[in-house]
Amino acid sequence: MNIPRSLRRLLVMALGLAAGLLAAEPAKQPLRVLYVGGSVDWAGGDESAIPKDPPAEDPRVAVRMKSFEQMLRRHFAAVTVMHAKDYRQEVSADFDVTVMDGTPPPREPQRDVRDATGRVTERIPARYFTEDFNRPVLVIGELGEKLGRRVGLKFDWYCLCLDAHAHGFRAEHRIFQGPFPVKLTVEERPTPEDAFHYEYFRDTPTPKTLPMWRVQTKGYQTDKGFRIGMVARPWGFEDSPDAEYISSGVCAKGLDAVALGRHGNFFGWGFAASPEYLTAEAQTVLANAVCYIAKFDGQGLIARKYHDRRATKHWIKELKYTATRESYEARKELNARHGQRMAATRREAEARQARGEKLSQMEQISLNYKPAPEQTFEQYLAASRSHQELYQKYRTDIAAYHRYYDENFPWFYSVAPFYKIEVDEDVKSLGIPNTDPRLLDRVISLWEQGRETDKARRILTRYTLLDYATPQEWRAWFAANKARLFFTEAGGFVFMVNTRDPAVPGNDYAAKARARAYGAVAPSQPDDNNPVAVAAGIVDKGGGRRELVVKLRILSGYHIYSHVGPGDAFIPTELKFALPAGYRTVGGLNAPPFRPYNEAGTMGLFTGEVMFTQEIEGAGPGEAKIALSYQCCDAHICFPPVDQELVVKLN
Repeated sequence: MNIPRSLRRLLVMALGLAAGLLAAEPAKQPLRVLYVGGSVDWAGGDESAIPKDPPAEDPRVAVRMKSFEQMLRRHFAAVTVMHAKDYRQEVSADFDVTVMDGTPPPREPQRDVRDATGRVTERIPARYFTEDFNRPVLVIGELGEKLGRRVGLKFDWYCLCLDAHAHGFRAEHRIFQGPFPVKLTVEERPTPEDAFHYEYFRDTPTPKTLPMWRVQTKGYQTDKGFRIGMVARPWGFEDSPDAEYISSGVCAKGLDAVALGRHGNFFGWGFAASPEYLTAEAQTVLANAVCYIAKFDGQGLIARKYHDRRATKHWIKELKYTATRESYEARKELNARHGQRMAATRREAEARQARGEKLSQMEQISLNYKPAPEQTFEQYLAASRSHQELYQKYRTDIAAYHRYYDENFPWFYSVAPFYKIEVDEDVKSLGIPNTDPRLLDRVISLWEQGRETDKARRILTRYTLLDYATPQEWRAWFAANKARLFFTEAGGFVFMVNTRDPAVPGNDYAAKARARAYGAVAPSQPDDNNPVAVAAGIVDKGGGRRELVVKLRILSGYHIYSHVGPGDAFIPTELKFALPAGYRTVGGLNAPPFRPYNEAGTMGLFTGEVMFTQEIEGAGPGEAKIALSYQCCDAHICFPPVDQELVVKLN
């Protein structure tokens, strides 16, 4: 066929252009992606921020869900969309990655722990995932904190203040490389003003400008009512091998606040916009993040940050800064500016009030505002909760404060949330930093030698999640895991083992608590008149599982019966459980081992201290009633059979 030269040239150009377009559009990745929606991009009406749980029928929800669906379908072979009200973690088993953009029904609701006066002593967050959940999940915006707090995700609520630009990003990270090619548009932009307020955390001066790339086309600072993103605390974020920082972003905190990161099988995408308001390159990076987290299927969390405000040693920088005249002067200036703003608001409020106009809440407050008296530097130090103890010793000797923090740095630890940190005098007396594995070796040796055994046990249980009773057990564990130990401050100031194998002791946060909880179920001391003492309680096993516990302490020389054969008239030990509505038993009764008795069919005896456990599940108030029956004997006589009812409160 004779084709004119000019037409041939056009055909070649068209084929080349088509090939170029095909090359520019990478093939879809063969991943099964589940998108779970339920949130919106814009607040409505008088709302100043995004609604926490908009109704499923809110039209803004459908718009956002459609935006995610279209973007995901461009990149992935199989995409399923559902509303969060229909999601449970078990659904994720059928997908390679789950993108969480809505709040599902909790597996367990939030509950408050109160003391005898009714004061809330602890707020236990709602549970959305079990501790052993290990399927890949990408969480959007504040959902990393909301859905992950109960399982110890490091995506904590540092600040709901993330805007539209990213900075401090690790450009070499896989999410910026592929499988979908990315070319970041990086520009030099002014450093966020708030970052300079946290300069004392940095080892180098805060730069005036930063390389940034735009993630969102809109942000809450320039577009009123637009959804706000979330950043997590950076301190200790990477102190465990299961977590990695990827990028920060423009926010009201320091330059290293975490906007993008991974913890175990969870990827935290702190930016909150839907793909409709993401730049083209940010959509590609988000798709790469989905591909990246898919690689962590089955790799659940190792270290867990259950207390978001637990101090790490990084906090010492803040303590040193607040013990300076510079900090005092900055506080004075801040108070002065606040006073000027309130005075201006009061003048405006008084004028509006005189005109008979309705005042806002802040204007009402301003009418009664009185500036606090200006503090002296000494008063400033004396009033500081962080420095009250040191103030009693050092008064205004700032050099002494700083010496104290520097000299004791290797031995600071935190056992409580709310940024409380103190010196471990036990470890300081040994001269080894509390983050150094040699500390464990040293105190095990002390215990083995019978020296300072109480101190050794305190240190071992303080800095691990274990509670062995003998130095031999500690030595065996240390020898087996020494090469894999790491120390996590954010995860509780403990040594852990770099493994996800649940058979390896050392990484179960509930283990020590369970051991102590089982120990708290303590029968009284039996005697010859009452040779069996009984106690009952309940133990939280974690992951929403609980066990009813019955302990019997049997006086030496006495026994009760396990299994009684047809040839004997003894009464076997039995337990029966009656649970309130909403509860049920799971599995059978877990009975302790027994020792053999005779050949007549009575298989065994219980002696010493024995413990029975029965797993249950359910929620709500009520009592478990346990019917216990047994017969106690010694080598010569048997007591009458005992039928006893034990009551355990379930809430």
